[in-house]
Formats: sequence, C-alpha cells, structure tokens
Amino acid sequence: MNTKPCTSGLSENAVLITRVADRQWHALDDDLVVGRGHAEDRPDGRLFVSIDAWHDATFDRLAEAMLAELPAPLYTVVDEADVELAAAWLRAGFTIRRREWEYAVPTDPRVTGLDGVLPPSGVTIVPASQADEALLRAVDRAIRDEVEATVGWQSMPAEVIPRPEGDTIVDPSKYAVAAAPDRYLGLIRVVTVNRPRIGLVAVRAVDQRRGIARALLAHALGTLHRSGFAAAWTEVQESNRPASSLFEGIGARPMSSNVELVR
Repeated sequence: MNTKPCTSGLSENAVLITRVADRQWHALDDDLVVGRGHAEDRPDGRLFVSIDAWHDATFDRLAEAMLAELPAPLYTVVDEADVELAAAWLRAGFTIRRREWEYAVPTDPRVTGLDGVLPPSGVTIVPASQADEALLRAVDRAIRDEVEATVGWQSMPAEVIPRPEGDTIVDPSKYAVAAAPDRYLGLIRVVTVNRPRIGLVAVRAVDQRRGIARALLAHALGTLHRSGFAAAWTEVQESNRPASSLFEGIGARPMSSNVELVR
C-alpha cells in the first residue's frame, strides 16, 4: 500500500488526504473518514472517478490529490439534479461532455400506438432466448462497426460498451431480433432486475427506415405489458435525435438526466 498524506493551511484540524489503496483515497479528520475518492477503468478503456464527501472543502481536497496522481483524460457521471455535485466537478476543472436522458416508456399498446404494428414483409421477430447466437453476434458486430465508423461507441450508454476481450453480447437470452431468411437485421435487449430496462435497440444501416425498430419495440413492450409491467426504462443521449424521436413518438417521457464530464 502506497500512502501519501498531504495537508494545507495552518489549522491543527486540517483534513488529511491519504491514498489507502490503488486508485482509492480517504479524507481523514482526526482519524475519522469524512470523504472517499475512487477511480476505475471502464470497459472501453476510459478512466472514471468518483468522490463522496460531505463538505465542499473536503471534496476539493480529494479532487486535488486525485487529479495530481491520475492520468488525463478523466471522466465522471453525475445526476443532473444533483446541482452541488455537478458544481464541485466543474470547480475541479471538468467540463460537460454529453447529456443522457432517462425515459419512462409505457408498455400498453393502446398508449404507445404500437398495437398491430408488424415488421415489414420478409422480416420476422424472433423472441428473446430463441435467437441463433452466431447470427446474433454477427448483427451486433456489424451494427457496432457501423456506429464506430460514424459517431463512435464512446457516445453510447455505458451499458452497451464492449466488454473485455471484445465480448459485446452481455447475455444472448436477453435479445430479441428482427430476422430475414439469411441474416439478422436488428436487435433489442431488455433486462429486468428491479424494473425492465431497454438497454439497446438498433438496426443495420442498410435496413433502417423500414419500420424494423418500431416492430422490435412493439414486440418487446407488448411482451412486458402481458407480463404485468406498466412501464420500461431507457437512456438516450441528448444529441441522438432519431432515438429520442423514436421513443417520444410512442409516448415515452423524459424523467431525469445524467451528465458525463471530462477533464
């Protein structure tokens, strides 16, 4: 363990900042922990930091110590409703990189307007847990390559960032797909823990604007509605207007927002 204490000012009760482990810091006041800082690598290779402290001065001291030792660039994510925390990171020299909205998505087809929506001719919807894994991985890889060639996968929510060793399919049983006779055209992933969450809905570029995404949503939301769920949740980057329009067009409502900051 490498411990590096530092103090500032002349007060006998100055907070002591200590690195207690690799990429972990504590703020101590008379041996009482009054703040914690942590840094971790995300699967896409970016370094994210977090600080939990009761007082602005303690936050600032932790941030100063961490930023002095960590390599740039650094990232963090903040609930935009937490104005004080966002201000603390801005004070530490971070700037807003992007904003992500969380939507509540109704499942009732009478509300979404998806009642009776079918996939285009020659396309079928394969329910979750029934997709061919090889074809699923192929369409996922193709869609990711298309996105990477344009806006880049760093613009996507953390939930859909590639996992270690290039494994981009979290759990094949969670994906429903739109299928042509010889290949898959699009996919949707829904995970239900405490509440249903749409982690990804995507269609290959050549097959877009055919109503496939709406058909995938109609299938997934209809399945959730029949299972007794009144709503699902999803996150959309503010700049992704096609995705926002897709969800808002079926009655989804923005409920909160997160901001990703970078230094």
